[in-house]
This record gives sequence, C-alpha cells and structure tokens, in this order.
Amino acid sequence: MLRDITLGQYYQADSKIHKLDPRVKILSVFIYIVMLFVCDSFIAYAFSALALAMVICISKVPFKYIIRGLRAVFVLMMISALFNAFFTPGKIVFEFYFIKITQEGLIKTIQIGIRFVLIIISSSMLTLTTTPTNLTDGLEKSLGFLNCIKIPVHEIAMMMSIALRFIPILMEETNKIIKAQTARGADFETGGIIKKAKSMIPILIPLFISALKRANDLATAMDARCYCGGKGRTKMYPLKYKSRDYAAYLLLGLFIAVLIVEKIFVG
Repeated sequence: MLRDITLGQYYQADSKIHKLDPRVKILSVFIYIVMLFVCDSFIAYAFSALALAMVICISKVPFKYIIRGLRAVFVLMMISALFNAFFTPGKIVFEFYFIKITQEGLIKTIQIGIRFVLIIISSSMLTLTTTPTNLTDGLEKSLGFLNCIKIPVHEIAMMMSIALRFIPILMEETNKIIKAQTARGADFETGGIIKKAKSMIPILIPLFISALKRANDLATAMDARCYCGGKGRTKMYPLKYKSRDYAAYLLLGLFIAVLIVEKIFVG
C-alpha cells in the first residue's frame, strides 16, 4: 500500500502541463476543488471528470500510475461512504434491524465518493507535474501578499516543500524496514486487525527514529549554509508568465463559467 502513494511524488515528462507556471497549477487545483463542493449535480461531476481526464492526457502521466494512488485511501473512502449511507435521513430503501439505508444517503455517498476521487487525482497531478522547488516558488509567489501582515510565507512554503520531498524518501525507508523485519521472521500479513496493528510497531519505531535523524541532518545542512529565511533571497530562475500560462488561465475561466451556468440553469 505504501508503494501506491503518488501524492508528493514527481513524474518526469516533457508535456505542456509540466511546463506551466506553478502558480497556474496551484490556482487551478484550488479552484477545481472549490467548484467540486459548489456544484453538486452529476452533470457537473461528469464535466469535471472529463476536464481532468484531458489534463491527464496532455500531461503524459500514465493513467494507471495516477489511479494507483487511490488504493492508499480506499479504506477512508469506504468509511466515509458507510457513514453517509447509514446516517443520512430520508426515504428508506433498505432496513435491517437498526441498520437503515436511505435514498438520500446513497446519493450523498456517491457524490462524496466522486468528489474524493477527483480531489485525490487533481492533487496528485499538481505534485506529479511540478518539482518541489517550483512548487515552493509558486506557493511563495502566490501567497506573497500575506507578507504585508507579517506572515512568513517563504518559511511556510519551504516547510510544505520539505514535507512533500520527504514522502518518497520515507516510503523507500519504510520498504527497506519491512524487508529487513521480514528477513528476521516478522509476519505482517496473517492474523486479525489487532495482531496486524501490533506488527506495525517494529516498523514505526525505526521509521520514526530515521525521520528524526534525517530532519536533524537537514537542519544541520541548512544551518551550515547560513539559511535564515526568505528575507533578501533571490531566485536563479524567477517565475515569469508566458503565453501558455495565459491560455491556461483562459481555459480555467471557461471551466468556471460552464459550471456556474450549469449550477444556475440546470442544477
């Protein structure tokens, strides 16, 4: 399951999506997620899924690679779906003792499931097509106006970038620990839920210690290079909008307009 996590990883490819300014991609994902919650009709979800599928095709990222990231959150999706199916009041379509499933609950379950899938895929596309360095620069530029109220935007963007960069590193470290513990006779597959939970302790403790060591080494390296925040720092490659970025903004505006029209006249 750990190998299935795609959020935070970067997929190298030569595509128009990869070449877009990171500010465009950050704003696009943010608006995309907001529109998923604003619009609640299946027509809007179908159009959003179609738009996302077109972006995936242009990005040249394998669709199987993206879908693989959904396996890691499948349990969370199922729990959310069950809660909505059982605890949403409305017209009862199935009843067994205290278990009641309503029509409204089923509709809400499907809607939340679709939202969940589209949010995970769109967020994964942001990190798959944007390097951590560009993502940090894009966040810092996008939130630069917060510097006026003394919010350390550079430091926040740096922390987010480091967190995303550590995801594949910790995944690789976890796989090494699992293989090492398996070679020593540890069993992570058999037994009930309680036994499997206990078997995770020999993995979590070494992983936690390794993460602390890596964080300490990173802090020492940054201190040795006299890192003291974003004040006075310059960029080797400053972000500049190009014609393709303005075209992407135009398509984003068209996407918003279509969903607003659908919300008013159809939804």
